[in-house]
Amino acid sequence: MSKFAFLPFVLLTILCWGNYGVLMHQGKESMGDALRPFVGVGFAYFAIAVVVPVVLLRTRGEKGNWSTGGVVLSMLGGALGALGALGVILAFSFRAEPIYVMPLVFGGAPVVNTLVTMGLAKTVERIKPIFLIGIAMAALGGAGVLVFKPAKTLMLSPTIGAELAEEVVKPETPPSAPLNYPMIGLSIAMGLCSWGAYGPVLHKGQMKMGGSRLRPFLCVGISYFLIAVAMPLVAIPVLSSTGQWTTVGMIWSLAGGAAGAIGALGIVYAFNFGGKPIFVMPLIFGMAPVMNTVTTLTENGSWGQIDIKFVIALAVTITGAVTVLIYAPKPSAPPKPAAEGAGGHHSRQ
Repeated sequence: MSKFAFLPFVLLTILCWGNYGVLMHQGKESMGDALRPFVGVGFAYFAIAVVVPVVLLRTRGEKGNWSTGGVVLSMLGGALGALGALGVILAFSFRAEPIYVMPLVFGGAPVVNTLVTMGLAKTVERIKPIFLIGIAMAALGGAGVLVFKPAKTLMLSPTIGAELAEEVVKPETPPSAPLNYPMIGLSIAMGLCSWGAYGPVLHKGQMKMGGSRLRPFLCVGISYFLIAVAMPLVAIPVLSSTGQWTTVGMIWSLAGGAAGAIGALGIVYAFNFGGKPIFVMPLIFGMAPVMNTVTTLTENGSWGQIDIKFVIALAVTITGAVTVLIYAPKPSAPPKPAAEGAGGHHSRQ
């Protein structure tokens, strides 16, 4: 198997998560708030990440096996993805500006991902400084792409729910009230820490289920369904939202949820085909904002408004992503078999 066999699945996730925000924006515009589209996302995850895997496992089966540790870790991974989205939503509910929140999350999540991955895999000694530089370039460049892209467009989230945050229902706070910086900081930390740990934890869950693809994906789907459906349905009446349910809005939201779920499946397959969280997730975190920007610039017809800062940020992101790919830590070489005739197998005299 080629050492780059995982790359098509990484590109699939970048494509899906890069266009997720565009789809969710349409649902949000139709239904008038941020939480109702989140329910559509939960139902899409249930269909794609729960129903489909259950049917395939029953009819075709798959390598691997169920294990308590694998189920717990995979569901924890799914919960981390959803809680990361919740962190971003909370930051915006405290009136933090997207232009500051999203770059902080995009910049911090790859760093957390690297730290968690190294801690779980005990690969600190194989990390080269140039690899860390590549992660920093991909993270900062991706954040810069969001900051400097022309025209006001919807920010991307690398996992489900972040796009809902831009216009989340805000608490009844007077416009002149000072910002609650401690709560904003805690919300951003929750988002970047959760998203940063998502990939490594999911990978561990997959390994504990014998490298299965569908089983961990099913667990992620259950977590997303619980958090993306149950929580919004409870929160909407409490927040006295002025939005409304619409068929068109739900269709767009289901499409956005489908993009999120397929992107999550792409990560599972990337892991299964040899990709490791320590370089798979920085590639996705760095390049998904670029995909989102390409889509929104095309949709808005604002390619002519690009300036040099945006071009530099894009170049830094791509360079960082390539550096991460080239200098990713290599696994330890398997021990060589004992030479024939060594030990108890002496050659005849």
